[in-house]
Amino acid sequence: MSKIYIALGSNLDEPSEQIYKAINSIDAVDDLSVTHISSLYKTKPIGKIDQPDFINAVIEVEGDISPENLHAALQAIETQAGRIRIELNEPRTLDLDILLIDDLIMKTKKLTVPHPRMHQRQFVIVPLFEINQKVNIPGIGPINKILKSLPDQGVVKI
Repeated sequence: MSKIYIALGSNLDEPSEQIYKAINSIDAVDDLSVTHISSLYKTKPIGKIDQPDFINAVIEVEGDISPENLHAALQAIETQAGRIRIELNEPRTLDLDILLIDDLIMKTKKLTVPHPRMHQRQFVIVPLFEINQKVNIPGIGPINKILKSLPDQGVVKI
C-alpha cells in the first residue's frame, strides 16, 4: 500500500461542496482509501487574479494503484465535476493534483511526482503540513523547512 497525497482546489460552483464531493469520489475509487483530510483553506488566485478566491485542501490516501491509473482516475473525477481546460491558472470547478506517492520520483509526458511546484505554494504546503508534519518531499526536503521559507501567500483556514 502506497501513501499518497493529493491537493484539491476549486473556485467555481460551490467550491467547498466540490472539494467534499471529490474526496468522496476519490474514496470510492477501487483500491483507494482516504485516511486524512485537511481543513479547508481560502486562497487568493495566482497568475490570473481576476477570478474568485479558491478553496483548497490536501488529503492523504492509501492505495494499491499505479501512478498512471491514479492520474486517470483523478482526471475522470475532474471531468465529472465539469472541469474544462482552456488556459493556465483559469477558474475551475475542480483541480486534483498528485503531490506525493511514497518517496517516488518520476517524470513522464503526463505526470510528474512529486508535483513540480508544490514546494512553492503555501496553499499546498499549509494543508499538507496540517495532516503530516513529518513529510519529506523527495529532492526538495522536509516540509517544516519548506513551510518556514515560503512568503505569506494569503492562505486562510476556514
